Amino acid sequence: MNLFRKTSSSLGSLLFFALPNPANAASEYSVEIDLRDQRAYLLHYGRMVMESPISSGRENYRTPTGNFEILEKDMDHHSSLYGMIVDSHGATLVADADADMPLPPGAKFVNAPMHYFMRFTNGIGMHSGYLPGYPASHGCVRLPKDYAMAFFQAVEVGTSVTVFGTTSGHATNSQPLPSRPRFQPFAPRARWWW
Repeated sequence: MNLFRKTSSSLGSLLFFALPNPANAASEYSVEIDLRDQRAYLLHYGRMVMESPISSGRENYRTPTGNFEILEKDMDHHSSLYGMIVDSHGATLVADADADMPLPPGAKFVNAPMHYFMRFTNGIGMHSGYLPGYPASHGCVRLPKDYAMAFFQAVEVGTSVTVFGTTSGHATNSQPLPSRPRFQPFAPRARWWW
């Protein structure tokens, strides 16, 4: 049995989505990520129920393409590799730092928050984050917080994730994948007779 939840959105509207029954959630929902259009789609039985803007991997950190499954979910995940360097007062010294960068005296490395993290391959997943309007991550797929929350609630470990397309004219994998989303437009299942 599915439960229905309503959540307010900073987008000025209400998002309605069915929360999955954990026993069959992996087959009910799937995710498609279009790198060219920088969009993620949440599908329920093959029909789109949500569309989100994304920011995928930038040059030299491309998001891998292929067919994957959700391997892990972590609501309060933090990167073990990327973050920022701050001084003893908390002021940012290096905004886009790697964990292995040398630290100035009195400074510390702060791991980047990756809330609502949904890992789908080694070290790569979907999570809430900053979207500058172009591919800018270290390979992960960033979503606005409200969308990351909704995707996180809908998917389960085992949910199918398909990543396709290219960014900046470069293929990210030689695996043949569709160039456009494969889902059907959303249509209610019930038809009213009046």
